[in-house]
Amino acid sequence: MLRLFIYGVFLRLTRGKDVKEDQMRRRRPRSDGRKNRERLLETARTAFGAGEIDIPLDEIARRTGVGIGTLYRHFPNRDALIEAVYRDELNRLAVAATHLAETQPPVEALRVWLILFVDYIATKQVIAPALNSLLGGTDEIYADSRTVLTAAIDGLVARAMASGDIRPDIEPVDLLCALGGISNYATGPGWEARAKRLVDVLIVGSRP
Repeated sequence: MLRLFIYGVFLRLTRGKDVKEDQMRRRRPRSDGRKNRERLLETARTAFGAGEIDIPLDEIARRTGVGIGTLYRHFPNRDALIEAVYRDELNRLAVAATHLAETQPPVEALRVWLILFVDYIATKQVIAPALNSLLGGTDEIYADSRTVLTAAIDGLVARAMASGDIRPDIEPVDLLCALGGISNYATGPGWEARAKRLVDVLIVGSRP
C-alpha cells in the first residue's frame, strides 16, 4: 500500500493487483445475489406449477439451497415473491419477442412466440389464486402485462405483415384473445396441447 501526502492529508494508493481484487470482491456479491434471485424464482415457479401455491417461504429457500435470510433480502414477503414470479414470466415473453424477431423469419417468430404465450397463460392460471390474494390487488400488474403483451405481439405481427406472410387486416390482439379464450373454455388436462395446435390454425388462417 502506497500513501501520497497532498494538502496535509495522506491518500492511500492501492496497487493495480489490489484494485483488481477489490473490484472482484465488490462484483462477486452482486453476481451471486443475481443468481440466487433467479434460482429462488425458478424454485417458486416450479412449486407453483406443481400446485404448491401455499408452500412456505422457508421451504422455497431450503429447496433452492439458500438461507431464509437470503430469500428475504430479495423478497421481503410472500406477495413480493408471487409478484416477482409473474413479472419474470412476463419479462421472458418480452425478451423472447425481441430475440425471435432478430433470429427467425417473420411468420415463424410470430408462431413460436404465440406458443410461448400459451405457456405464459398456463403459469398465470396456476398462480392466479396467489395473485388474487395480493394485498395491493392485481390492477397494476395486469395493466402492465397488457402493455407488454400488446407491444410484443404488435411488433411481431407488423413484421409478418411487412414480409407479406400474413394479411394486413389481422388484428394482433385477436390472436391473443383466441388463445386466451381456449384457455378459459378448456382448463382441464390437455388444454395446453390444444391451444398450441390452435396456434398453427391461427397462422394458416392469417395467411394472405
